[in-house]
Amino acid sequence: MPAKRFPLLLIAAFLAVYLIWGSTYLAIRIGVESWPPLLMAGIRFLLAGALMYGWLRCRGVAAPTLAQWKLAGLLGVLLLACGNGAVTVAEHPGVASGVAALAIATEPLFFLLFGLFWGLRTTRLELTGILLGLLGIVLLNLGSNLQASPLGAALVLFASLTWAFGSMWSKHLPLPSGPMASATQMLAGGAVLLLASLLSGEQLQHWPTPAGWAALAYLVVFGSIIAFSAYLYLLNSVRPAAASSYAYVNPPVAVLLGIVFAGEQIGTEEWLAMAVILTAVVLIGLPQWRRSG
Repeated sequence: MPAKRFPLLLIAAFLAVYLIWGSTYLAIRIGVESWPPLLMAGIRFLLAGALMYGWLRCRGVAAPTLAQWKLAGLLGVLLLACGNGAVTVAEHPGVASGVAALAIATEPLFFLLFGLFWGLRTTRLELTGILLGLLGIVLLNLGSNLQASPLGAALVLFASLTWAFGSMWSKHLPLPSGPMASATQMLAGGAVLLLASLLSGEQLQHWPTPAGWAALAYLVVFGSIIAFSAYLYLLNSVRPAAASSYAYVNPPVAVLLGIVFAGEQIGTEEWLAMAVILTAVVLIGLPQWRRSG
C-alpha cells in the first residue's frame, strides 16, 4: 500500500508548488498595493509558522532542539526573508508578477552550481534543460519589463540565488522532521522580515483593502502552509533539478493570472522566453520521472 500512496503524494506536492506558487505572484502584487512589502511578508510567514507550529504541538509532535532551531532559523532567513522577501519588495516598485516569476526560473541554474559543491552529478538531459532555461532568461532580459526596473531585476536574481543555496544546504542539515521544519523556518523568516520592516521605517499609509486582506490570507494558508511544506517534502524526495522545476511552470500560471486579473502587459520577448523556459522543464523533469517509473 505505501508504494501506491507515494506517487500520489508526490504528484500532489508537484501540483501544489506548480499551481499554488504560480498564483502567489499575483497575490503578492495585489497585497503590496495595500501593505508595505516587508511588513506583509513578515506577517505572512510569522502567522503561517505560528499556526502550523501550534497545530503540530497540539498533535504531540516534539519541539525542535536548540540546535535545530538555529539551523532552521538560518534557512528561514535564506529561503524566506531573503528569497521570498526580495521578490515581494521587487513587485512593489512595479515588476510585473508574471515577469517576476519568469526571472525566478534562474533558480535551477543556481541549483546546478551549488549542487556541484556537494558532489551532485547532473545528467545530460538536466544540463540541456538548464542551458535551455538560461537561454530563456537571456530572452526575458531583452524585454522592457525588467529593463524598466533594474533594481527589481537585481532583487529577483538575488532571491533566486539565496533560495537555491538554502534549498541545497537544507538537504545536508539535521532539521526537524516533516512539517515542523516548515513551521520553524517560517517563524524565523517572518521574524527577520518584521525586524527589517521596522528598521526600514515602513508604515501603513492606510488600512488595507478587503483585497489586501484576502491576498494576505491566501498567502498564509495556500502559499505558505500548503505549498512551502510541499516544497520541503519534494526536496527530500526527488532530485534537486526536479524539485526546482516549479520555477519553470510558475511563469505561465503567473503570466496568465496577471493578464486576466491585473491587466498586466507582457511583450513579445517575454512570451518567447516563456516558451523556451517551459520546454526546459520537460528536459529537466525526465530523469526524475524515469527513475520514479
